[in-house]
Amino acid sequence: MTENPMDGRGSRHRTPRERAALGRAARAAVPRSSHAEFAPGPRRPDPLDIIERQSATRLPELVPIRYGRMCESPFRFYRGAAAVMASDLAETPRTGFRTQLCGDAHMLNFRLLASPERRLMFDINDFDETLPGPWEWDVKRLAASLVVAGRANGFGTGERAGIVRAAVRSYRESMRAFAGSGNLAVWYAGFDQAWVREHFGAELSARGRERWARAAAKARSHDTLQVFDKLTRVVDGERRIAPDPPLVTPLADLLPGDRPERQIRRLIKRYGKTLQSDRRFLLDQYRVADMARKVVGVGSVGTRCWIVLLLGRDDGDPLLLQAKEADESVLAPHVGATAYATQGERVVSGQRLMQATSDIFLGWERVEGMDGRRRDFYVRQLRDWKGVVVAEDMVPRGMRTFGALCGATLARAHARSGDRVAIAAYLGGGDVFDRALVTFAELYADQNERDHRALVDAVGAGRLPAEAAGG
Repeated sequence: MTENPMDGRGSRHRTPRERAALGRAARAAVPRSSHAEFAPGPRRPDPLDIIERQSATRLPELVPIRYGRMCESPFRFYRGAAAVMASDLAETPRTGFRTQLCGDAHMLNFRLLASPERRLMFDINDFDETLPGPWEWDVKRLAASLVVAGRANGFGTGERAGIVRAAVRSYRESMRAFAGSGNLAVWYAGFDQAWVREHFGAELSARGRERWARAAAKARSHDTLQVFDKLTRVVDGERRIAPDPPLVTPLADLLPGDRPERQIRRLIKRYGKTLQSDRRFLLDQYRVADMARKVVGVGSVGTRCWIVLLLGRDDGDPLLLQAKEADESVLAPHVGATAYATQGERVVSGQRLMQATSDIFLGWERVEGMDGRRRDFYVRQLRDWKGVVVAEDMVPRGMRTFGALCGATLARAHARSGDRVAIAAYLGGGDVFDRALVTFAELYADQNERDHRALVDAVGAGRLPAEAAGG
């Protein structure tokens, strides 16, 4: 079973001229300036109700950590409220052209990653919410995240506008460039460290270039061996995951008995069938040594997430995998359910479609939990050259350059799966869409602040529990 994002008004089998005509014609029905609109009506769902519905399916003892993290700032709330924004975006104008969406394309979900060939790449990282849908939604989530982060840093209105314009202009111009490229050229396109330095290095100050070089070096050091040293220790001569509750809880401390361990061992063995044969051969050379539950992110807190320690040739040859629960995408109520048999396959297939290159251990499996319910998971390496920006450390010029890099990266991902010719023709060569999203992003940042305040008030009033925890 596969999903085809390229439906609606676009068609891969029309000529480029016909596809461009479709894109230009869409301007009449959905003017580019209309994307500035955001005016929540009286029937807007209560954002706290949306968040609580998500929490109802999660581990109850971890939900207070989720609320605690979302209360910390409007930006942290934004990161955890993808479902709220999906509901809001469903009421905004759309052209009818679909791509594979990230579904949570905020600025911190773009980062440095390792390719299988050991090149340092810049790409989208988080695909928990991926589904085919309106291309505009990812762009709007990125734009609004830049404003939310810019406000947190004290940037002025003009500085924030410049940051959003740069990001959206980069998306638009990159999409137009991809529209003129052949299918294979688009498929092979990828932004490695050298490409980023060549295309965006000149826009950074000398200090910014130094920070980028340090970030790249740090990303290379964030590998399996580094996280192995950080998360494990030797106990009675055996390598074990070190407890750090509630953020890291070994399975033996969490669920005594051998049944949970058998289930996770079975998950790892069966998930290997979703890998390429050569990678499955590599996985089979490792043995499971220990496993633990790990709290991750902001929006994902409360989902079932396991880290699994595997050892190869000896105890100094580790592989750390993360098995993360995959639930229905927050986009599904608004764009339709996945065509895949499991949510884990949905995540993995979307990631493989949008990323230039993906983790060699990326796969999926469905297992039966202790409560008898069947749950979907996707599996990947816990850490493999991952470099994350610190938004709070950015100055306006640096965030503007970073936003432009994110815009180009998102366009590349969308160009692989959507009608790049129609979307590029719709966007055009002017800045009408760019300016519209400046207005939208500010309006949505206002709404995000109101929603964040509602959560803080609900916690203060005792309606929702919150607990401070690191991460």
